[in-house]
Parts: sequence; structure tokens; C-alpha cells
Amino acid sequence: MNTRTKARTLLSLALFGALLGACTGKQQQNGQQNPVAYKTVKVKAEDRVIDTKYSATIRGRQDIQVLPQVSGTLQQLCVTEGQRVSKGQTLFIIDQVPYQAALNTARANLQAAKAAEATAKLSYESTKNLFDQQVVSDYDLQTASNAYAQAQASVAQANAAVTNAANSLSYTVVKSPANGVVGTLPYRVGALVGPTIPTPLTTVSDNHQMYVYFSITEAQMLEKIREAGSAEAAVKAMPAVRLQLVDGSEYSETGVVETASGVVDQSTGSVSLRAVFNNPNGLLHSGSTGNVVIPVELKNNIVVPAAAVKQLQTVHQVFKVVQKDGQRVAVGTNIEVAPYSTGKEFIVLSGLKVGDEIIADGAGMVQEGALVK
Repeated sequence: MNTRTKARTLLSLALFGALLGACTGKQQQNGQQNPVAYKTVKVKAEDRVIDTKYSATIRGRQDIQVLPQVSGTLQQLCVTEGQRVSKGQTLFIIDQVPYQAALNTARANLQAAKAAEATAKLSYESTKNLFDQQVVSDYDLQTASNAYAQAQASVAQANAAVTNAANSLSYTVVKSPANGVVGTLPYRVGALVGPTIPTPLTTVSDNHQMYVYFSITEAQMLEKIREAGSAEAAVKAMPAVRLQLVDGSEYSETGVVETASGVVDQSTGSVSLRAVFNNPNGLLHSGSTGNVVIPVELKNNIVVPAAAVKQLQTVHQVFKVVQKDGQRVAVGTNIEVAPYSTGKEFIVLSGLKVGDEIIADGAGMVQEGALVK
């Protein structure tokens, strides 16, 4: 390649490089100067009522396990699963033959003890008359008195045995301890049952009212106590609660929060509360689950759309639109949000003030320092 050709090649490369640099610089300049169109909004203070949900378990007002007090073969089942029963109604009958025999024996022993007592009494009275006539010694009188006292004690023991035998016989008829609904019946006729069986004969649930147990965080409970002045006042001040069933439907009756546990669960950092719901139609069943829905009324709080918030783990950020060098610039601002959310909005506790303009949509795509149209 001669000198002229080399010169032409170098000149062409230089011109191409200059042209490429000019185009790139122009593109960068245009990128910096052209603002992007974003939907913005000026924040304001608003009132909101937000439903908060807490996982809940449902229990009957009384869930009483029915266990036999005597051992024996199950002779009769007098109820069926799910049957509504009254207090004192017969549920099961255990084999009564050995207990009836024991009662008969105890009664016979009582009669024998009473006869022996009568004989001892006659002997004592006769000996006393002879002692008054100075026919027998004081030793004879004392011996007769002791025999009479022993006979009286035997009668008392026989009476106690009759009572115990009668009680044991009565325990063969297992009765409902309360009004309620019969649970499962794991044992059938012919099964050997007793006080030590691992599974109760059944469970009677008093379900005209249902207890619904749920938990809130310790921080939430402390906030309510500070607002009300005491734990008791905080419970009384809580609004009526609703119950969402497992199928997503809402129970027709509202409930009232009655109590709050005085102990914080160290494993979860939560406080257990109990609400009571009427159950006139028997729709609620002991052992079911659902969600307690508590309305939270928030007044005069800054509310921002969820799409305006960029979440980075526990950090929440919005982009404020500020004037900088005569241009509108997006500036990332960390905010503190309330633990309550509608899913479409966030309640801002700090980081924004009324009148601030923020990018209202697509916060996750906004770059720090972007120009905003």
C-alpha cells in the first residue's frame, strides 16, 4: 500500500469515528433532555376503613369429652353422631350385670351388719343391767360396749359399700354433661371401655354460641392498650367483628371480642383473643377454621396507590417529583407504611406530606433522577 492510499484510509477512519461519536453524543444528549411521561398525583390526607383479617379457629362454647367412670362392655349406643342432646340424656349403657350383683352383695352385707349391730346392742344392754346389779365386772361391761361400737362401725362401712356400689351401677348409664351436639362415636356395641381408654366415648359440644380464637401481634395489642388505657378497656373498645368461613363466604352474624390473653406467645410474639358468635342455625362447627375480619378506622392519613410504591424487602419507596435546575426530576423517597392495607392502597405514616407530588403508577420501572413530563 502506497503513501497516498494509507492517507486516504486514515482519513476515512477518522471521519467515520467523528461521525459515530457525534451520533452517540446526540443520542445521549437527547436521552438526557427528553422527559418521560408518567402519571403523577398530589397526595392528600383521607379517611379509610380497612378490613384486617386474622386466621381463626372455631370451638364450641363447651367441648366436653365424655369418658366412662367404670369399666365394662359397651351394651348400647343411645345416640347418633351429630344428634342434639340435652343435659342428663342417656348416651351409652355399659354392661350392668356385675355392678348390679355388687350392689346386691353390698345390700346383703348391710343387712347382716345391721343384724349383728342389733345383737351387740342387746348384749350390751343386758350386760349393763347385770353390772348395775353388781353381777358382772366392769371389764365385762366394757367388752360388751366395745362389741356394740364395732357392730355400729360395721353398719357404717356396709352403708358406704352400698353407696359406692350404687354409684358404680349408676355410672354404667353414661349421660350427657351438657346441652349440645354429639361428636364422633369411635366405639361400637361390644367394645371394652373404661376410665383409661385413650379416646373418649364422644365429645358433646355446646354450640348455641361459638368461641372463635385468633391472634394479633404484641405491637398491635400495645397500640390498642395505649389508646384505651388498659387491656380490659382495649377489649371493650374493639368493634364488632365478622367471620369469613373456609369457603370464602361471610357468616351472617357479627361477633364480639370478649377476652384477650394476658400472656404473649414467645414463639410467635402474638396475643390470643376470643370472640363469641351466636350460632342459631348450627352453621358453625367446633374444630372449623376461618378468618376474623376486624374493621380498622383510620382518619386523616396520607393514602397512596399500591402501584406508586416500590418494595424492596421491608423497605417501601415512592418517587417524588421535585424541581431541579428548572426540570421535574423523580427522586426516590423511603416511606413508613401502616400494617393495614387494602391491597390497592398504602397508608403512609411518615416520609410524605400533604401536597407532595409522586409518580402514581409503575414505580418499579422508574429510575432515580429520571426527568418527568
